[in-house]
Amino acid sequence: MLTGSPTQIEINLTAAIVAVEEATPLVLVTKPGKGEPEGQMGLPSGPFDPRNHRTFDMGLRSWVQDQTALGVGYAEQLYTFGDRGRHMHIGDTGPHVVSVGYLALTRQPEDGAGLSDAGAVFEPWYDYFPWEDWREGRPSLLDSFIPVLTEWASEKAPGPIKQSGGRRERLTFAFGHDNGWDEEKVLDRYELLYEAGLVEEAKRDGREAALKRGEQLRLGRIMRFDHRRILATAMGRLRSKLKYRPVVFELMPEEFTLTALQRTVEAISGRHLHKQNFRRLVEAGALVEPTGATSITTGGRPAQLFRFRRDVVAERPAAGLRLGARG
Repeated sequence: MLTGSPTQIEINLTAAIVAVEEATPLVLVTKPGKGEPEGQMGLPSGPFDPRNHRTFDMGLRSWVQDQTALGVGYAEQLYTFGDRGRHMHIGDTGPHVVSVGYLALTRQPEDGAGLSDAGAVFEPWYDYFPWEDWREGRPSLLDSFIPVLTEWASEKAPGPIKQSGGRRERLTFAFGHDNGWDEEKVLDRYELLYEAGLVEEAKRDGREAALKRGEQLRLGRIMRFDHRRILATAMGRLRSKLKYRPVVFELMPEEFTLTALQRTVEAISGRHLHKQNFRRLVEAGALVEPTGATSITTGGRPAQLFRFRRDVVAERPAAGLRLGARG
């Protein structure tokens, strides 16, 4: 029989809202609230109120509207984050906070005044994960922390499991030392950096590895609570989903050039794509159809305009871009 007072649980709803502008992937962030650390932006979030929110989805949309003045279109649930310590300070006896994370896709409003008035702004997601952008080749930032991470992985892990093999295997799996870089493993890479004490969140949260290490490397911008972890999950989910669902068109205008489509896919995946191979993928998937119009905004010859062919969703269960693995 259990004794004592029941554990208090608070359910929080957190959204990673993504847009793309001129080949730059953006995430919507909000400024720190009263009593929160200065300089730590966060994702739109708020508690689930069962008296006013009939569903989690409705609660999420309500909080996003209140905090950002932005209506959310496409949204899907990511994961439930419930680690003790998410929203508490040492010695705090407040409720255990469980956060339900969401990925949402939108197009950046032409007039962002409403966002700024609400204290929200779109910022490049690679500001938070600079090592994830491989469009110009292997990021040099990796050379600043891979040796440190490799040394950490060779150490004996604390606790009942004393073997270092697990860490080394995770390092190889996440950073692709032998098998190439997998753009979908964003969360795996961030988790390793956090556990090794190499990101500022680990020091802020009082993790032993970070306190022992002392000075942190500047590995991307810090976020409130575990919001960078939620954003990493959203990035990995979206990169994966590009390959089997036509979600990229949620980020595109009604009419677009194939060059603009390619740049959007490259921005999200963080990898450069060969132009002709990309166009063959689009044609083979029958994902778009010509509008009959052209655009002269590219600066060169008029470029043909296309639109998403929505019938493809009913025709095939996996209508995405089969990008293949990075070598």
